[in-house]
Amino acid sequence: MAAAGPDTPRILVTRKMMPDAERRIASLFRATLNPDDRAMTPAEILDQARYHDGILLTSFDKLGPDFIPSLPDSIRIIATHSVGYDHLSIPQAKAKGIAVTNTPGVLTDATADIALLLILGAARGASWGDRMVRENRWGETTLVSPLGHDVSGKRLGILGMGRIGQAVARRAAAFGMEIHYHSRKPVDGGLAPGARYHARFEDMLPHSDFLSINCASTPETRGMVNATALALLPEGAIVVNTARGDIVDDDALIGALASGRLAAAGLDVFKGEPKIDPRYRGLDNVFLLPHIGSATPGTRSAMAHKCIDNLAQFFRGERPADLLTGD
Repeated sequence: MAAAGPDTPRILVTRKMMPDAERRIASLFRATLNPDDRAMTPAEILDQARYHDGILLTSFDKLGPDFIPSLPDSIRIIATHSVGYDHLSIPQAKAKGIAVTNTPGVLTDATADIALLLILGAARGASWGDRMVRENRWGETTLVSPLGHDVSGKRLGILGMGRIGQAVARRAAAFGMEIHYHSRKPVDGGLAPGARYHARFEDMLPHSDFLSINCASTPETRGMVNATALALLPEGAIVVNTARGDIVDDDALIGALASGRLAAAGLDVFKGEPKIDPRYRGLDNVFLLPHIGSATPGTRSAMAHKCIDNLAQFFRGERPADLLTGD
């Protein structure tokens, strides 16, 4: 049952959420839900926004650079159901006086699990192994072909040692991997025991048999994993990405995979997704996933409740816990 009263804030929810979250937001606000989970166009969101005070949207919503400037004055807050916020312009939101919040912390473990899945899947040939069984080609295997690559005891370079990077490091340490990392500054040693910090990204790469991309997409990191960076990795290295697709130069990565310079890659995120570069589909040494880093019931529910918490705090006149547009 929707919250009653003319002064109750009106919230537009652009995609279907977990049932418990939908019940809660409907109890707190006059919420317009999306029970059919139909992807709304930016124009449809803008049209509906005229009747609302806030929007709960997702990184699945393809909004475009003119979205925030085009929002009606009624919109006071946007809660994004994601940690990343590269689909929104924070400077534009600040200029328009719109608060923006995200959902850090609650998807750390789920995303780190996927990073380990990508490391193992890419290294051990999960994609081509699965296809061989499905296509009844198991009999083609021999003692020397096809072969995967060892994970245990190898060196893992982590780009971005935030919550998710730290969780990846803890999991990789259980495989006996030697951890190296690059981030804007070193983290407390207790958060990454035994990990070696590299102040320069370029200095970490020669020590990375595996490279795990876990940084945010920012103007500084977009295209950071390019041909120059990939050339600094050891011959036969493996690249995995659970962060954002635009951190990687697709031409460079595809070229390195096709030439054999890199042994494999594991990718959960892509530039322009879901319309990915079609060349990835033709490479046997790439393990592909459809951006499922947070795709568990518990994680998606926790993310939605984070959004609702932030909305409730804002409309109570409090500073939202996950405010991105603060000073």
